Amino acid sequence: QVQLVESGGGLVQPGGSLRLSCAASGSIFNIAAMGWYRQAPGKQRREFVATIGRGGNTNYADSVKGRFTISRDSGTVYLQMSNLNPEDTANYYCNGVDGRGMVYWGKGTLVTVSS
Repeated sequence: QVQLVESGGGLVQPGGSLRLSCAASGSIFNIAAMGWYRQAPGKQRREFVATIGRGGNTNYADSVKGRFTISRDSGTVYLQMSNLNPEDTANYYCNGVDGRGMVYWGKGTLVTVSS
């Protein structure tokens, strides 16, 4: 079992920056990839943001390329977000996938971009 806990969300002005963290605990040695998804208020779909593999390979949604950076340090994954705009407002969820394909989710952290 893997537990994921996000932190770092909050209110930020347009153009500002935030760094989200996701701490994994439990059987973290089984985690093959970690990533971030987000769900905007009033929307049912959770959309992909970024992912990072065990070897450090990364992948980003087109909407965040050049503005967001995902990184990983042992059992913690970070999302550095820059040049934020109101469309980035969402609950951000940490995601982990183990070698068997089991998917784990955190409970989310809210990011609000507003002046």
